[in-house]
Amino acid sequence: MKNKIRKGDTVEIITGREIDRGKRGEVMRLILKERRVVVQGINMRKKHQRQQQTQNRTVPAGIIEFEAKMDLSNVMLVCPKCNEATRVGVQREEDGTLHRICKKCQKQID
Repeated sequence: MKNKIRKGDTVEIITGREIDRGKRGEVMRLILKERRVVVQGINMRKKHQRQQQTQNRTVPAGIIEFEAKMDLSNVMLVCPKCNEATRVGVQREEDGTLHRICKKCQKQID
């Protein structure tokens, strides 16, 4: 278990742009090779797109708004039990399975 944040986790933004700092969102995608994460509703960007034609369908031109990827070190996992941004530890059970634990309340996250 190398990565302590997974898809579907709620995370809090700890550094970055001022309008995003302190916000919470759900992890939509992890890009592990680049150590980047895409968080729903955070780090919004705008892209001007031309009209495209593909197989008898036309995609209209316009401004598309999308979530850009950000560095994994800029987010911190929110514990579902104590509802606080926390560091994550790993605990091994007797049968050899690994579980993520909250460093503040010592409860299992998954």
